[in-house]
Amino acid sequence: MIEETEIQVGKEMHRFMADLYPICRSITGNGVRETLHLIGKHIPVEIHEVPSGTKVFDWIVPKEWNIQDAYIKNSRGERVVDFQKSNLHVVSYSQPVHATMTFEELQPHLHSLPDQPERIPYRTSYYKESWGFCLSHQHLMGLKDEEYEVCIDSTLADGHLTYGEYYIRGESEEEILISSHICHPSLCNDNLSGIALSMFLAKALCSKSLRYSYRFLFVPGTIGSITWLALHEGQVSMIKAGMVLTGVGDSGAVTYKKSRQGNAEIDQAFSHILKASGTAHTIIDFFPYGYDERQYCSPGFNLPVGCFMRTPHGEYPEYHTSGDNLTFVQPEYLEESFTCCLGVLTLLEGNKTFLSQNLQCEPQLGKRGLYRAIGGESEGAKREMAMLWVLNLSDGHYSLLEIADRSNMPFRIIYEAATILVDHGLLQEIID
Repeated sequence: MIEETEIQVGKEMHRFMADLYPICRSITGNGVRETLHLIGKHIPVEIHEVPSGTKVFDWIVPKEWNIQDAYIKNSRGERVVDFQKSNLHVVSYSQPVHATMTFEELQPHLHSLPDQPERIPYRTSYYKESWGFCLSHQHLMGLKDEEYEVCIDSTLADGHLTYGEYYIRGESEEEILISSHICHPSLCNDNLSGIALSMFLAKALCSKSLRYSYRFLFVPGTIGSITWLALHEGQVSMIKAGMVLTGVGDSGAVTYKKSRQGNAEIDQAFSHILKASGTAHTIIDFFPYGYDERQYCSPGFNLPVGCFMRTPHGEYPEYHTSGDNLTFVQPEYLEESFTCCLGVLTLLEGNKTFLSQNLQCEPQLGKRGLYRAIGGESEGAKREMAMLWVLNLSDGHYSLLEIADRSNMPFRIIYEAATILVDHGLLQEIID
């Protein structure tokens, strides 16, 4: 079982996000590689390249997109929209263009948010050849009816889809999958927070003695997880549980979206940890939209993978706008998310099923010195009750997590009670 320690990681996570923030990422290209390179300074992530044109189920790995510069200049040669000031100014995957046009000709290629006039929207055109610019509505309203020089210095050519993978080998070949998307430009909550949480969980686990193996994926959204699944279809049966991490740094209450299975061990673990935390949270059922959980949970795989976030996507005004910045995400919420997810992984590591060696009535605990064996009177009473619950329900069918839920006791206390009982020969682990 993972030893939980008080690690002040929120500020470190936020600093790491600040390093990633300026990079222009998309579903392919050098921005993804640069991001993975920075992750690689903290954990030994392995970088994989999948050629454009590769068929992955019903999809095709697209051409690789890279951008060097983009701008709109007015008649005086001034950059009135400048990619160098914000990479959100360009619609991701825009085709190259360099032309002079009237404002009327330019306007269909301009995107803004009239209901949020100070923010730049985030827009993409991955699978449809197009180009465009994004700007605040205030900015758009200030443009004059004149001729403009329009330039998007980009390339769209055969190349690769790039993703990162970090595998930590445990005692068992069964593995826990932790996935985050790595395809958005300067958006902190919806992209960078999930990357940071994944990376810091990996750092916390890599030096531990682990029961399960862990696979961390840093993939472009949708096409990345589809590609990984297509290339590893034969090994997904080893995935015992998993979580998609995204949007974990805002001030909203924690939200956990269940796997398609609905009552998988990962779903039970999150439910238990969130209930025990005493903090505001919401647990929602699976639905086939959102992040990469919908690929891992597609019917042909139906993996036990849920999605951990705070405020769900689209339910906060900063979502997919320039408002999702380094100020919007705060260290205290990043750390709370880290603590919750580490708690779930700790629970999964310790969740075992036992068989009592005294099925005909309870064993005599007093002669084994197990009454008030730990702690003071109050703490000892809790331990005694936990031991009685474990002994009674350890018939080879109840896991420790199920016992904790049935007894309404924290998993940690149930686990410690089981450990004591094993040490005294009163329990035997059921090995699948």
